[in-house]
Amino acid sequence: MKLSGRGRGCCVAGSRERGPPPRSPFVHQLRLSPLEKAKIAFMTLTLFPIRLFFAAFMMLLAWPFAFIASMGSDEQELEKPLSWWRKIVDILLKAIMRMMWLAGGFHWINVKGRRALPAEAAILTVAPHSSYFDAIPVTMTFASIVMKAESKDIPVWGTLIKYIRPVFVSRSDQDSRRKTVEEIKKRAQSDGKWPQIMIFPEGTCTNRSCLITFKPGAFIPGVPVQPVVLRYPNKLDTITWTWQGPGALEILWLTLCQFHNSVEIEFLPVYIPSEEERKNPVLYANNVRRVMAEALGVSVTDYTFEDCQLALAEGQLRLPSNTCLLEFAKLVRSLGLKPETLEDDLDKYAANAMKMKNEKVDLKEFSAYLEFPVSHTLESMFALFDENEDGIIDVREFVVALSVVCKPSKTLETIKLAFQLYQSENGTITEEDLAHVLKTAMGVSQIDVTHLFRAVDEEEKKEITYDDFYRFAELHPHFAEDYLYADQMGAESGLETSSLSAPNGICTDFSPENAEGKNKPLQKKLN
Repeated sequence: MKLSGRGRGCCVAGSRERGPPPRSPFVHQLRLSPLEKAKIAFMTLTLFPIRLFFAAFMMLLAWPFAFIASMGSDEQELEKPLSWWRKIVDILLKAIMRMMWLAGGFHWINVKGRRALPAEAAILTVAPHSSYFDAIPVTMTFASIVMKAESKDIPVWGTLIKYIRPVFVSRSDQDSRRKTVEEIKKRAQSDGKWPQIMIFPEGTCTNRSCLITFKPGAFIPGVPVQPVVLRYPNKLDTITWTWQGPGALEILWLTLCQFHNSVEIEFLPVYIPSEEERKNPVLYANNVRRVMAEALGVSVTDYTFEDCQLALAEGQLRLPSNTCLLEFAKLVRSLGLKPETLEDDLDKYAANAMKMKNEKVDLKEFSAYLEFPVSHTLESMFALFDENEDGIIDVREFVVALSVVCKPSKTLETIKLAFQLYQSENGTITEEDLAHVLKTAMGVSQIDVTHLFRAVDEEEKKEITYDDFYRFAELHPHFAEDYLYADQMGAESGLETSSLSAPNGICTDFSPENAEGKNKPLQKKLN
């Protein structure tokens, strides 16, 4: 697979390129100079414990006010204007929360633009989502947010969450996402009776290098939204908390050790959807994302939270940060291959590839092989595998790549399938074959497998079987780190794993599963 040419251009803003795509929006590398380390050590012993104590005290101080104000609230009361005493509690809580952020080094918060009234825009869409510090605009506005139902049971924090009248999503209720969208529709179409809803449409945290695909949930009601963009213009980025990089506690510690932390919140003009956008929430989401990207001066990318799961899957082959398998996964979705039938599709394509052996195909034959008509998406996918740009590809590479996307954590299953595709009549493959397999499975243009192949080929037969490879992998479960990454890819290539049971950040995803299937117009509009 190649990393240049038509197949790679996935980050655009409007119709204009803004430079090369980021290596990965889910990776944050924080490098501290000796001077910065000395400053942090000093602050850890002096300012950090004071700030931590004061911030915790402010949160505890807010709890009784939020608890009293939340008692006995029902739906009808929530739709009425706030009573005089609740308005006082609202002001007190906002002041306490502001003091909490002040304790964290956010001495002033730069707000640009005008926040729309609930009747003007019932939904505030906030991006980029990069940290739990993105809760700052929530505590400033006390807008409702979409949260996991389990959040309300967290001591202290759960009470504060309930006060802002969130929309809860339940993991145990299979119908929860539909109910959540219906609840948002109800609130959004209440002519300002309900508080505004603040939604982070990316659905997970990124490093702010670009805006990833917006989940369509916030745009399904088809009502006007107000885009809100966040910036953290700090010299040292201790704010970003994404899937690979400093953990939550380390981010808290490093941020509290900075003398001052800057944050900018900009309220953009209200975006009123067209009739076409009301009918197509994916198109609506994409167009709002473009507006926000222009305001931020960053690119947009079709990468999603699912791509993050692929990149950080706990398999023996960790994808390098410059892998083009993320682009391939995006094209698989755009082509219309459905997740629920992907394994069956993989079996069918693998069986057909075995019949074809090492026969190469052109674009028209590739279209017939996949049983999809020639389209811009199909051409882009073909270009990914057309390494020599001679108009023909080996469909076995497509099958190996599809296996990784389909079963990212089951490395040996993909390797076994690859052996079946590439092996000779006596069930063996050569070093060159192994190089083809692994560079496709990792989505890179070049890879040196000599060290690995020689380690597996103990008898120096210059060919190996799958049984040879399996025995070696059982004895050396970290073979990729020991024999591949260490040789030519460096520390950046192997991404650290993370728990992917739910997106990180403060806003959970509630978009209906079938809403993702409406992305064909999106591909056309982006290119």
